[in-house]
This record gives sequence, C-alpha cells and structure tokens, in this order.
Amino acid sequence: MKEQLNSEKLRIIPLGGLEQIGMNITAIEYGDSIVVVDCGLAFPEDDMLGIDFVIPDVTYLVENYSKVKGFVITHGHEDHIGAIPYVFKKLNVPIYSTKLTMTLIEKKLEEHDLLKAVKRKVVKYGQSINLGDFRIEFIRTNHSIQDAAALAIYSPAGIVVHTGDFKVDYTPVFGDAIDLQRFAEIGRKGVLALMCDSTNADRPGFTMSERTVGAVFDRIFAEHQSQRLIIATFASNVDRVQQIINTAAKYGRKVCLEGRSMVNVIGTAVELGYIDDSSNTLIEADDLGRYPVEKVVLVTTGSQGESMAALSRMAANIHKKVKIIPGDVIVFSSHPIPGNEKAVSNVINELSEIGAEVIFQDAHVSGHACQEDIKLIYTLVKPKYAIPVHGERRHLQAQVQLAESLGIPKENILLLHTGDVLELCDESARIIGKVPTGGILVDGLGVGDVGNIVIRDRQRLAEDGIIIVVMTLEKYSNQLLSGPDIVSRGFVYVRESEDLIEEATQTVTDAVENCLAGNITDWSRIKADVKDVLSDFVWKRTQRRPMILPIIMEASV
Repeated sequence: MKEQLNSEKLRIIPLGGLEQIGMNITAIEYGDSIVVVDCGLAFPEDDMLGIDFVIPDVTYLVENYSKVKGFVITHGHEDHIGAIPYVFKKLNVPIYSTKLTMTLIEKKLEEHDLLKAVKRKVVKYGQSINLGDFRIEFIRTNHSIQDAAALAIYSPAGIVVHTGDFKVDYTPVFGDAIDLQRFAEIGRKGVLALMCDSTNADRPGFTMSERTVGAVFDRIFAEHQSQRLIIATFASNVDRVQQIINTAAKYGRKVCLEGRSMVNVIGTAVELGYIDDSSNTLIEADDLGRYPVEKVVLVTTGSQGESMAALSRMAANIHKKVKIIPGDVIVFSSHPIPGNEKAVSNVINELSEIGAEVIFQDAHVSGHACQEDIKLIYTLVKPKYAIPVHGERRHLQAQVQLAESLGIPKENILLLHTGDVLELCDESARIIGKVPTGGILVDGLGVGDVGNIVIRDRQRLAEDGIIIVVMTLEKYSNQLLSGPDIVSRGFVYVRESEDLIEEATQTVTDAVENCLAGNITDWSRIKADVKDVLSDFVWKRTQRRPMILPIIMEASV
C-alpha cells in the first residue's frame, strides 16, 4: 500500500473480474468492516495446459480476516460462486444470497465437506442485512439464471449500487421483472457510486426478453417434428430449459437432461419449484429407449465446445448413452463466450460431418444488459461516480463512453484495474494503492501448486517435447560405466530418426568424456554441459528447443 488508508472513506477493491470474463470478486471496505461481493472462478486460457480453472488470490482478505464480515452473492453462475469452496478453506465467514443461489452454493460446499462449517443465510428481495458498518439490500433483477440480485450497499460514506450481472426483462419466463422502481427510489436518496455490469456495454439497443426464444423454439419444433432434437445451452439457464419443456409438452415430446452440471442445476431448480414440470415431460436418460427418437428432446451441456461436455462427447462418438445419427437436429442455444469460438466451430464441424443438421442462430438471447438498458439504470440511479465492472477492457471502456454520454463528468468515471484500491467519499475519489491479486491455478486436487514455471514447462513440452539423457557413473572413480542413452518423447519419432539420435548420443558422449577428462566431478556442472551441448546440436539440426533432462545414476563396482 502506498499510504495509510483513511478509515473515514469508503474503499472499493476489485480482486478479480476486471480485464477478463469471470473470476468476479470485489472487497468493499469502511473502517473495520469489509464485505465481499461474489467469489467466482475463471476458466483457463488456451495456454494454461492441464488447468481446470482459475480462482482469485484472496491474500488481502486473509491478511484482514478480522475485518471481513461476510460474502454477499449476486447470483449462482460459476464466475460468481465457483471459487467459494476454495476460498472458504482460508476464510470462514457468513454467506448471504437468494434462495436458488444459496442452494447451488451449498452443493459446492457439500462436495468439499464445508457445509456444516460455513454459516449461510438466505435473503429475500427487499430484505436488508447488517454487516459491520454496512447495510446491504438485495434488489430483484433479471439474468439468464433466476434469483439474480443487485445490491444496494449502504455505508456512512454513501450508497454504492452493484448491479451484478443483469438485464432488463419486462416479460421474464419465471418470476417478476427487474425492480426498476426500487432503483429509482434509491437513486432519489443519492447514490455515491454505481458499479455496473459491462459485459454487453459495446452492444447497441436493448437486450431481448428471454420469452422471444420461446417463439424460436416453437418454430424449430414445428419444422422438425420427425427428427430428434438436441439442444445445447448453459446448465444454469433455468428459464431456457423451462421454455424447452413447455414447447416439448406442446408437441408431445419428452425432455431428457444430459451432462452432470445440467442434471444438478435443473434438478435443484425442480426441487425448489423454479421449474414447472406438471406435464411430466422430463424423463431420465435410462428411459430414452422407451420413446421413438422423434418424440425426444435432449437438453445438454457443451454449447461452448468444452472438450468433456456431453455434446462434445456425442460429436466425437464417445458418449456412453447417446449416439448422433444423420438427420438429428442440433440447436446451439447460446453465443460463444469470447475465446471459445474455435472450440464451438470444431464441434459444429464434427456434427455436420456425421450428417446432423446444426442450428446456431436466433435460438439465444443474452442475459446481460445492452447499451440502452445500462443507460436506463444510470438514469434511475443517478450516481455521482461510475465504476464499470465485469468485463474485458473493451467492455469497461465502452461503459466509460456510455457514462460520459449521460453527462457524468469524466473525472467521476473510474476505470479500475484488478487490485486497485479506490478510496472515495462525496468530495473526492482516487486510487491510493494496490493490493496483491492474481489467479491461482487449480489442477485436479492441487490448488496453487502449479505456477508460471510449471505452465511454461508444460508449454515447452507441448511445443517441442522432451529429451532425456541417462548415464551411470562409478561411485568413487567417476568413470562412465554406461550410457549416455537418449530417450525422447514428443520430439522426433525415434525409429525414423536413428541417424539424428546416434549423432546426438555421440555429441553427449564427447561432452561427458571431456568433463571427466578435465576432472570435473560436480554432477551439476556435467548436467549443465550436457544440456548446453545437446541443445546447440538439436537447434542446429532441427530448429527446435525440446526440454532436455540429464539423469546421472551412481553405481558401485
């Protein structure tokens, strides 16, 4: 930190969720109180080989554990709740959220044996909770998952409104429309800062209502009554699944869910009454064989081309229960998340090769506010300061321009980076320092044990392979007893490169003998010489730089 924090001012510290899609988490601090908004994960970049997902570095929260009064969660998407079981192994404070969100959180805590240890409270819309110096009110919004909420965070320094991920949907499939009246009422009280979702800030117009997808489904069902339908969408899009169920019931079809996350989320929604299946349309995967294919709709994960998701396994013909056949109609009811376009395209090509008909247009609407919806919220809330959140830099910058167009002074629009400490009050707002942030890589059961060096090694192995040099030295005389032998993986096909391997072996042998002739007994020095000589040889012959791993064994004669 650059200076001592002024306890009379409010501090907003994004620990993730800026310059990226996902890993949303923000600390809001006043005096001796910190509340944390959301705790999400991010999915790995293409170069993060073997990594399952990325969670935020919460060092700042751990160092200020005594101040942390609780986590308030806006909705149940992975980029807002996925890191909770990992973070809560270091922090054990109460969690507050709406009903569906809490149920999804509880399933994660249960998987990690944390359910009994973590205090949880379900909050209703309009209800407020007191956490230290803060009072936090949950406000109804619409999104692509139900029970999404915006937060009005009351502090002695002023009110901060955090929208969470939201859209303005006047005709939602389930529940009520966004509570614009409450936004306006809070706006009349005077709002210090608005932290607004930026994901669609670069898209003009209004976001279409979720109900418009129902009309598209109706047309698709009507036009393909003699074919099996397979619809890929996000597991968390409960309203989308509800519309599929409604349309399937209308056309006399049964609906089967495929994919672990799809079954878990929708099963939870059915239990809580967020899905109406009074028509008994849902069936189990084991019952698929009882119905003709044209009387079945499969709703599956994999709309983003994820390699292990159900649709990808179907396309690759490795799914245990479902085999794609020519004439199947595959509907992608989502848009590719930035970065997933190639993976989605690959799955579409695989499905087309089999002979399936693929529909990937018009069967999706976004769950995020476009420009006119964002303008509406700004107009109702009337914030003094605008703080764009949730999105890549281009999304945040687009919201900056929107805020400027609405008359907010440029100096009152605060474009933050992850880790910035923004200190603000009614008279001023400025960045006063940074806190430690970053992504912690999760690989299987390992959390944080894979870092940049390991990732760099994996990238190098993936690009140029590895050469292992094995030799045995006599324990006392340091004489070369056997080897050096060369083994390679991912470098060249040995059977077709015997001359290259023989030359490499001779090059290493000469290097080792030179070391021993010079009375060099330090194994580290011998290994270094072997790596240098072999690396130079391989580069000259192949223009490649494989990883080289010398192994020296000791033997007594």
